[in-house]
Amino acid sequence: MNFWSRLQALVRKEFQSLLSTKSGRLLLVMPVLIQTALFPFAATLEVKHASLAVCNDDHGQASVELVQRFAASGAFTRIIPVWNAEELEAAIGTRAALLAVHLPADFSRKLARGESSPVQVILDGRRSNSSQIAFSYLQSVLDEFLRDRAAAVGRVAPSEIVVRNGFVPNLEYTSFILASLVAIITTIGSLIVTALAVAREREQGTFEQLLVSPLSPEMIMLGKAVPAMVVGFFQATLILIAAVFIFEVPFRGHLCLLYGAMLFYALALVGVGLFISAISNTQQQAFLGAFVFMVPAILLSGYTAPVENMPLWLQHLTWMNPVRHFVEIVKGVFLKDASFARVFVLVLPLVVISLVTLSLAALMFRRKTA
Repeated sequence: MNFWSRLQALVRKEFQSLLSTKSGRLLLVMPVLIQTALFPFAATLEVKHASLAVCNDDHGQASVELVQRFAASGAFTRIIPVWNAEELEAAIGTRAALLAVHLPADFSRKLARGESSPVQVILDGRRSNSSQIAFSYLQSVLDEFLRDRAAAVGRVAPSEIVVRNGFVPNLEYTSFILASLVAIITTIGSLIVTALAVAREREQGTFEQLLVSPLSPEMIMLGKAVPAMVVGFFQATLILIAAVFIFEVPFRGHLCLLYGAMLFYALALVGVGLFISAISNTQQQAFLGAFVFMVPAILLSGYTAPVENMPLWLQHLTWMNPVRHFVEIVKGVFLKDASFARVFVLVLPLVVISLVTLSLAALMFRRKTA
């Protein structure tokens, strides 16, 4: 048998191991479908149906109109009236309200005289991200209210900042989530399948048969890598189809550019997975090793928090994280039609990471098979 025939036989064997049982086939498809269905709605930073506590000590025309605008804004679906400062604090303390607003007794009189009238807003610091976003909604309502009143009495309205959101005009969070989910699901699928490959052979007692077969360690590694890469590409394609045709997220880039970058990303993950598999004796050890890698890799990828917000030393550390580079590639190609030059710059770290991880995996694999 020549090289390609041996490799083809090994790859066919790996696919039979993955797809021979109904549960194995479901595990390749169902997690992708479930996460694609849930993530766009659960993993979102949008604030909808927020509750707002209002203590209106004024009851004048201006304050009543402002409260009505808060209720009509859509961001606050529940307005909780309170009557003193203690109730205002209690609304935040018991998490009944995300924000609390206190309108002073002279609010309407000061506005009628053209004077500024401070409005106190209390945010729930335990839900800092949500409260800050909700506060920005409240601020926009208040700014619009003040501009309208200035125009009504013939005064010059304050200068207005016109905001245009680039690449995602309506700030629909599903666009960010689904684009990033391509990288996350590819990571989980490729890494776990590769990490379990050799460990599964050891548990089943067939690894020794591979060693005495006319297959070199490099061929065994390659045979284990190809199915994992195919699984990663298949799962990523499912998410792309769902994002474009079900969630109607516009795909602005070139598909060939995305899949070309995905190839190098899959190679980097396969290197990590084979390294974990080579040092693991059981599937449980391999799964725990994959989990230990995945959690920090996803946290440091910029998926949950911008890399720029991290300490400088941690930002440098993320350059060794393949997930970080591929998340940026997917968002760039998906949402803003990133150029070939930009993608090439981001692919270069993936090439370096894949060379390092595959070399380490080959080294450990030879040690284990010596």
